[in-house]
Amino acid sequence: MGVDYYNILKVNRNATDEDLKKSYRRLAMRWHPDKNPSNKQEAEAKFKQISEAYDVLSDPQKRAIYDQYGEEGLKGMPPPGSQSAASFSNGSRGPSNFKFNPRDADDIFSELFGNNPFGFETMGRAKSTRFQTGGAGTFGGVNNAYQSYHDGVSSSTSHPRKAPPVETKLPCSLEELYAGSTKKMKISRNVMQNNGRPAQETEILTIDIKPGWKKGTKITFPEKGNEEANQLAADLVFVIDEKPHEVFKRDGNDLIVNHKISLVDALAGSTLNLKTLDGRDLAVSLTDVVTPGYELAISKEGMPIAREPGNKGNLRIKFDVKFPSRLSGEQRGAIRRILGS
Repeated sequence: MGVDYYNILKVNRNATDEDLKKSYRRLAMRWHPDKNPSNKQEAEAKFKQISEAYDVLSDPQKRAIYDQYGEEGLKGMPPPGSQSAASFSNGSRGPSNFKFNPRDADDIFSELFGNNPFGFETMGRAKSTRFQTGGAGTFGGVNNAYQSYHDGVSSSTSHPRKAPPVETKLPCSLEELYAGSTKKMKISRNVMQNNGRPAQETEILTIDIKPGWKKGTKITFPEKGNEEANQLAADLVFVIDEKPHEVFKRDGNDLIVNHKISLVDALAGSTLNLKTLDGRDLAVSLTDVVTPGYELAISKEGMPIAREPGNKGNLRIKFDVKFPSRLSGEQRGAIRRILGS
């Protein structure tokens, strides 16, 4: 289909007129070039793209053509080999005579926000740059345009206030952080309707947890918090929280496991059988004499390293040697003979 206007406007294919207006208002205010002075070129392109998407989807005829024939249909040229190609060529049916001419982005903006949304004669950007006197030797213009539209905004700023981020913990098991997982989070939030009244909206957010993410990792969903009058919605931030594990403890990219062994195994060696976080049976040969504080590191059996795909930390085994509670005289003598005095 080429350009996906529904995706650009962040709506589904069943979006109503109110859905389109609501999404356009939010995106247009966010990407208006006058609101992005440090990134004006990208904002200009985004603003025009959003306006074109709204122009098409808000017009029943254009939307019907777009839904059936895609971007090519708007240009009067159906995709080659499509079922409707013949009808375009013979002129019997289809929008063969239709030619889409995008409306001016500023005209669309003014249409939805009013002829003078910024409180000045013009927006001072695309068509003509005109300013009007605002007092003794002062001028109004694009730098403080948003003050007139957003009540309650301080006169010292040109942007609507944004609520502080809302953070919430996202508990994850060590297995989920090891292998990665996908979580679906249902949120309910207040949104402002066109009539200025709040309404509750529910939405399912998808969070893709990457292997190796650590406690404290933040996933941000821009402007998914509650909406309030005269300010931008807060960002919704999920913060990874690690659940305690029965066997393993995480230390950075390493995994630590405590293992009890007998004094005999500590001195004579043994084979340890461990179950990894991804369910594998791991056999570890213990050949060194286990002394107090001894730690055995198994390379690349720890946690995945998020910034180094395919690489992992170490599995560190810490030993707890179980000493016998009593020894017979014969056993004591045998130990002395073997180990010496």
